[in-house]
Amino acid sequence: MPPPGPRAIIPPFSVLPVSGPFPVDFLRFGWTDAADVLLVAVLLYQLYKLLRGSVALSVAVGWASLYLLYLVVKALGMELLTTILGEFMSVGVLATIILFQQEIRRFLLTVGQATAFERVRRWRWGSNAAELLAVEPFVEAAKSLSNKYTGALICFSQASDLSAYAESGDCLDAEVSKRLLLSIFNKTSPLHDGAVIVANGRLQAARCILPVSDNPAVPAALGLRHRAAIGLTEITDAVVLVVSEETGQMSLVRRGEVYRGLDAPTLAARLGEWLGVDNRSAGQPVSVATAT
Repeated sequence: MPPPGPRAIIPPFSVLPVSGPFPVDFLRFGWTDAADVLLVAVLLYQLYKLLRGSVALSVAVGWASLYLLYLVVKALGMELLTTILGEFMSVGVLATIILFQQEIRRFLLTVGQATAFERVRRWRWGSNAAELLAVEPFVEAAKSLSNKYTGALICFSQASDLSAYAESGDCLDAEVSKRLLLSIFNKTSPLHDGAVIVANGRLQAARCILPVSDNPAVPAALGLRHRAAIGLTEITDAVVLVVSEETGQMSLVRRGEVYRGLDAPTLAARLGEWLGVDNRSAGQPVSVATAT
Protein backbone atom coordinates (compact mmCIF):
# COMPACT_ATOMS: atom_id res chain seq x y z
CA MET A 1 0.00 0.00 0.00
CA PRO A 2 1.28 3.46 -0.82
CA PRO A 3 2.12 5.63 2.14
CA PRO A 4 -0.69 7.90 3.22
CA GLY A 5 -0.42 11.44 1.96
CA PRO A 6 -0.67 14.55 4.07
CA ARG A 7 -4.07 15.15 5.59
CA ALA A 8 -5.99 18.24 4.60
CA ILE A 9 -6.58 20.51 7.56
CA ILE A 10 -10.20 21.64 7.66
CA PRO A 11 -10.87 24.61 9.92
CA PRO A 12 -13.78 24.20 12.33
CA PHE A 13 -15.49 27.27 10.85
CA SER A 14 -14.85 29.80 8.16
CA VAL A 15 -13.98 33.31 9.14
CA LEU A 16 -15.59 35.96 6.98
CA PRO A 17 -13.34 38.75 5.81
CA VAL A 18 -13.92 41.81 7.91
CA SER A 19 -13.95 45.38 6.78
CA GLY A 20 -14.77 48.70 8.33
CA PRO A 21 -13.48 50.64 11.29
CA PHE A 22 -14.82 48.31 14.01
CA PRO A 23 -14.17 44.63 13.10
CA VAL A 24 -15.49 42.21 15.74
CA ASP A 25 -14.59 38.56 14.89
CA PHE A 26 -16.95 37.58 12.06
CA LEU A 27 -19.23 40.66 12.47
CA ARG A 28 -19.04 43.43 9.92
CA PHE A 29 -19.60 46.87 11.46
CA GLY A 30 -18.75 49.66 9.07
CA TRP A 31 -19.42 53.36 8.80
CA THR A 32 -22.91 52.71 7.47
CA ASP A 33 -23.81 50.63 10.53
CA ALA A 34 -22.43 53.31 12.85
CA ALA A 35 -24.51 55.97 11.09
CA ASP A 36 -27.56 53.70 11.29
CA VAL A 37 -27.20 53.26 15.06
CA LEU A 38 -26.62 56.99 15.53
CA LEU A 39 -29.72 57.96 13.54
CA VAL A 40 -31.87 55.48 15.47
CA ALA A 41 -30.55 56.91 18.75
CA VAL A 42 -31.37 60.45 17.61
CA LEU A 43 -34.85 59.35 16.51
CA LEU A 44 -35.55 57.67 19.86
CA TYR A 45 -34.31 60.75 21.71
CA GLN A 46 -36.59 63.05 19.69
CA LEU A 47 -39.54 60.74 20.36
CA TYR A 48 -38.72 60.82 24.07
CA LYS A 49 -38.67 64.63 24.01
CA LEU A 50 -42.10 64.68 22.38
CA LEU A 51 -43.56 62.22 24.91
CA ARG A 52 -41.79 63.55 28.00
CA GLY A 53 -44.11 65.05 30.57
CA SER A 54 -47.28 63.84 28.88
CA VAL A 55 -49.74 61.02 29.41
CA ALA A 56 -48.53 59.51 26.13
CA LEU A 57 -45.25 58.50 27.78
CA SER A 58 -47.11 56.33 30.29
CA VAL A 59 -49.14 54.82 27.46
CA ALA A 60 -45.93 54.04 25.55
CA VAL A 61 -44.39 52.37 28.61
CA GLY A 62 -47.57 50.31 29.12
CA TRP A 63 -47.57 49.23 25.46
CA ALA A 64 -43.89 48.23 25.64
CA SER A 65 -44.55 46.24 28.83
CA LEU A 66 -47.41 44.42 27.15
CA TYR A 67 -45.16 43.55 24.20
CA LEU A 68 -42.43 42.21 26.50
CA LEU A 69 -45.04 40.09 28.30
CA TYR A 70 -46.12 38.73 24.92
CA LEU A 71 -42.55 37.72 24.10
CA VAL A 72 -42.15 35.98 27.49
CA VAL A 73 -45.37 33.94 27.31
CA LYS A 74 -44.58 33.02 23.70
CA ALA A 75 -41.14 31.74 24.72
CA LEU A 76 -42.68 29.75 27.59
CA GLY A 77 -45.19 28.12 25.26
CA MET A 78 -48.36 29.46 26.90
CA GLU A 79 -50.55 29.08 23.84
CA LEU A 80 -53.80 30.57 25.19
CA LEU A 81 -52.20 33.72 26.60
CA THR A 82 -50.00 34.00 23.52
CA THR A 83 -53.06 33.94 21.27
CA ILE A 84 -54.84 36.62 23.32
CA LEU A 85 -51.84 38.94 23.42
CA GLY A 86 -51.07 38.19 19.79
CA GLU A 87 -54.41 39.70 18.79
CA PHE A 88 -53.34 42.97 20.42
CA MET A 89 -49.95 42.84 18.72
CA SER A 90 -51.50 42.25 15.29
CA VAL A 91 -53.17 45.67 15.40
CA GLY A 92 -50.13 47.36 16.92
CA VAL A 93 -49.54 49.85 14.09
CA LEU A 94 -53.19 50.94 13.96
CA ALA A 95 -53.38 51.20 17.75
CA THR A 96 -50.19 53.29 17.80
CA ILE A 97 -51.61 55.74 15.27
CA ILE A 98 -54.83 56.09 17.27
CA LEU A 99 -53.16 56.43 20.68
CA PHE A 100 -50.40 58.78 19.59
CA GLN A 101 -52.06 60.78 16.82
CA GLN A 102 -51.26 64.14 18.46
CA GLU A 103 -47.65 63.18 19.13
CA ILE A 104 -47.20 61.84 15.58
CA ARG A 105 -48.66 65.05 14.17
CA ARG A 106 -46.35 67.14 16.35
CA PHE A 107 -43.35 65.05 15.29
CA LEU A 108 -44.15 65.43 11.58
CA LEU A 109 -44.67 69.16 12.10
CA THR A 110 -41.24 69.41 13.72
CA VAL A 111 -39.65 67.51 10.84
CA GLY A 112 -41.45 69.69 8.31
CA GLN A 113 -40.31 72.90 9.95
CA ALA A 114 -36.71 71.67 9.93
CA THR A 115 -36.62 70.92 6.21
CA ALA A 116 -34.98 73.18 3.68
CA PHE A 117 -38.29 73.54 1.82
CA GLU A 118 -39.95 75.07 4.86
CA ARG A 119 -37.11 77.53 5.29
CA VAL A 120 -37.32 78.54 1.63
CA ARG A 121 -41.08 78.95 1.92
CA ARG A 122 -40.71 81.20 4.94
CA TRP A 123 -38.04 83.24 3.19
CA ARG A 124 -40.15 83.59 0.07
CA TRP A 125 -43.54 84.35 1.62
CA GLY A 126 -42.64 85.47 5.11
CA SER A 127 -42.14 89.12 4.05
CA ASN A 128 -45.66 89.30 2.67
CA ALA A 129 -47.10 88.15 5.97
CA ALA A 130 -44.98 90.70 7.80
CA GLU A 131 -46.34 93.49 5.61
CA LEU A 132 -49.93 92.42 6.24
CA LEU A 133 -49.71 92.14 10.02
CA ALA A 134 -48.83 94.79 12.61
CA VAL A 135 -48.47 93.80 16.25
CA GLU A 136 -49.22 97.22 17.74
CA PRO A 137 -53.04 96.81 17.83
CA PHE A 138 -52.71 93.48 19.63
CA VAL A 139 -50.22 94.84 22.16
CA GLU A 140 -52.32 97.94 22.89
CA ALA A 141 -55.50 95.88 23.20
CA ALA A 142 -53.78 93.36 25.49
CA LYS A 143 -52.48 96.20 27.66
CA SER A 144 -55.97 97.70 28.02
CA LEU A 145 -57.52 94.30 28.78
CA SER A 146 -54.78 93.60 31.32
CA ASN A 147 -55.51 96.86 33.18
CA LYS A 148 -59.20 95.89 33.36
CA TYR A 149 -58.49 92.25 34.35
CA THR A 150 -60.32 91.01 31.28
CA GLY A 151 -59.24 87.68 29.81
CA ALA A 152 -58.21 87.28 26.18
CA LEU A 153 -56.91 84.54 23.91
CA ILE A 154 -55.47 85.48 20.50
CA CYS A 155 -53.93 82.86 18.17
CA PHE A 156 -51.55 83.84 15.36
CA SER A 157 -51.47 81.35 12.51
CA GLN A 158 -48.16 80.58 10.79
CA ALA A 159 -47.35 77.50 8.68
CA SER A 160 -49.99 75.29 10.33
CA ASP A 161 -53.55 75.59 9.07
CA LEU A 162 -55.92 76.70 11.84
CA SER A 163 -59.05 76.70 9.68
CA ALA A 164 -60.44 73.66 11.52
CA TYR A 165 -60.36 75.59 14.79
CA ALA A 166 -61.68 78.74 13.11
CA GLU A 167 -64.71 76.79 11.90
CA SER A 168 -65.60 75.99 15.52
CA GLY A 169 -66.28 79.69 16.14
CA ASP A 170 -67.92 82.61 14.35
CA CYS A 171 -66.40 83.85 11.10
CA LEU A 172 -65.27 87.51 11.12
CA ASP A 173 -62.77 88.09 8.29
CA ALA A 174 -62.25 91.62 9.62
CA GLU A 175 -59.39 94.07 9.62
CA VAL A 176 -57.26 94.18 12.74
CA SER A 177 -57.98 97.07 15.09
CA LYS A 178 -57.62 97.74 18.79
CA ARG A 179 -61.28 98.80 19.15
CA LEU A 180 -62.54 95.60 17.53
CA LEU A 181 -60.40 93.43 19.80
CA LEU A 182 -61.62 95.30 22.88
CA SER A 183 -65.21 94.84 21.70
CA ILE A 184 -64.75 91.11 21.15
CA PHE A 185 -63.23 90.42 24.58
CA ASN A 186 -65.61 92.70 26.47
CA LYS A 187 -67.21 90.64 29.24
CA THR A 188 -70.69 91.50 27.97
CA SER A 189 -69.89 90.51 24.37
CA PRO A 190 -71.27 87.17 23.11
CA LEU A 191 -67.91 86.59 21.35
CA HIS A 192 -65.63 86.97 24.37
CA ASP A 193 -65.78 83.32 25.47
CA GLY A 194 -63.21 81.58 23.30
CA ALA A 195 -60.21 82.42 21.13
CA VAL A 196 -59.66 84.82 18.27
CA ILE A 197 -57.71 83.39 15.33
CA VAL A 198 -55.54 85.70 13.22
CA ALA A 199 -54.61 84.52 9.73
CA ASN A 200 -53.37 86.32 6.62
CA GLY A 201 -53.23 89.59 8.51
CA ARG A 202 -56.95 89.58 9.39
CA LEU A 203 -59.15 88.52 12.28
CA GLN A 204 -60.42 85.27 10.81
CA ALA A 205 -62.79 84.08 13.54
CA ALA A 206 -63.79 84.59 17.18
CA ARG A 207 -65.28 82.41 19.91
CA CYS A 208 -63.15 79.50 18.69
CA ILE A 209 -62.64 76.30 20.66
CA LEU A 210 -59.04 75.14 21.16
CA PRO A 211 -57.70 71.74 22.25
CA VAL A 212 -56.81 71.69 25.95
CA SER A 213 -53.40 70.32 26.94
CA ASP A 214 -53.38 67.22 29.15
CA ASN A 215 -49.73 67.69 30.14
CA PRO A 216 -49.49 66.97 33.91
CA ALA A 217 -46.44 69.23 34.14
CA VAL A 218 -48.53 72.36 33.56
CA PRO A 219 -48.61 74.36 36.83
CA ALA A 220 -51.90 74.35 38.70
CA ALA A 221 -51.82 78.16 38.76
CA LEU A 222 -52.54 78.22 35.02
CA GLY A 223 -56.22 78.04 34.20
CA LEU A 224 -58.19 76.70 31.28
CA ARG A 225 -57.32 79.66 29.06
CA HIS A 226 -53.58 78.98 29.37
CA ARG A 227 -54.09 75.23 28.99
CA ALA A 228 -55.96 75.82 25.74
CA ALA A 229 -53.10 78.00 24.47
CA ILE A 230 -50.57 75.30 25.42
CA GLY A 231 -52.69 72.60 23.78
CA LEU A 232 -52.81 74.47 20.46
CA THR A 233 -49.07 75.21 20.41
CA GLU A 234 -48.24 71.59 21.21
CA ILE A 235 -49.76 70.39 17.93
CA THR A 236 -49.23 73.45 15.69
CA ASP A 237 -46.63 76.18 15.21
CA ALA A 238 -49.07 78.92 16.20
CA VAL A 239 -48.16 81.69 18.64
CA VAL A 240 -50.82 82.51 21.24
CA LEU A 241 -51.25 85.73 23.23
CA VAL A 242 -52.98 85.24 26.59
CA VAL A 243 -54.29 87.82 29.04
CA SER A 244 -55.17 86.38 32.44
CA GLU A 245 -58.54 87.33 33.86
CA GLU A 246 -57.43 86.59 37.43
CA THR A 247 -54.03 88.31 37.54
CA GLY A 248 -54.08 90.56 34.47
CA GLN A 249 -50.72 89.15 33.36
CA MET A 250 -49.89 89.15 29.65
CA SER A 251 -48.26 85.95 28.38
CA LEU A 252 -47.07 84.42 25.15
CA VAL A 253 -47.24 80.70 24.42
CA ARG A 254 -45.09 78.98 21.81
CA ARG A 255 -44.20 75.31 21.28
CA GLY A 256 -45.95 74.38 24.50
CA GLU A 257 -43.94 76.84 26.62
CA VAL A 258 -45.51 79.76 28.49
CA TYR A 259 -43.68 83.09 28.87
CA ARG A 260 -45.51 84.90 31.66
CA GLY A 261 -45.52 88.38 33.14
CA LEU A 262 -44.53 90.31 30.01
CA ASP A 263 -44.76 94.08 29.83
CA ALA A 264 -45.90 95.87 26.66
CA PRO A 265 -42.44 96.52 25.10
CA THR A 266 -41.31 92.95 25.74
CA LEU A 267 -44.57 91.57 24.41
CA ALA A 268 -44.29 93.64 21.23
CA ALA A 269 -40.64 92.73 20.64
CA ARG A 270 -41.10 89.02 21.25
CA LEU A 271 -44.30 88.81 19.22
CA GLY A 272 -42.72 90.67 16.32
CA GLU A 273 -39.67 88.40 16.43
CA TRP A 274 -41.66 85.16 16.44
CA LEU A 275 -44.04 86.29 13.71
CA GLY A 276 -41.26 87.71 11.55
CA VAL A 277 -42.62 91.26 11.74
CA ASP A 278 -40.38 94.32 11.56
CA ASN A 279 -41.57 95.99 14.73
CA ARG A 280 -39.03 98.75 15.33
CA SER A 281 -41.57 101.18 16.75
CA ALA A 282 -42.50 98.84 19.59
CA GLY A 283 -39.37 99.56 21.64
CA GLN A 284 -36.20 97.67 22.41
CA PRO A 285 -36.62 94.04 23.50
CA VAL A 286 -35.93 93.27 27.14
CA SER A 287 -35.58 90.02 29.05
CA VAL A 288 -38.51 87.65 28.90
CA ALA A 289 -39.94 85.89 31.95
CA THR A 290 -38.79 82.36 32.50
CA ALA A 291 -40.90 79.77 30.70
CA THR A 292 -43.01 77.61 32.96
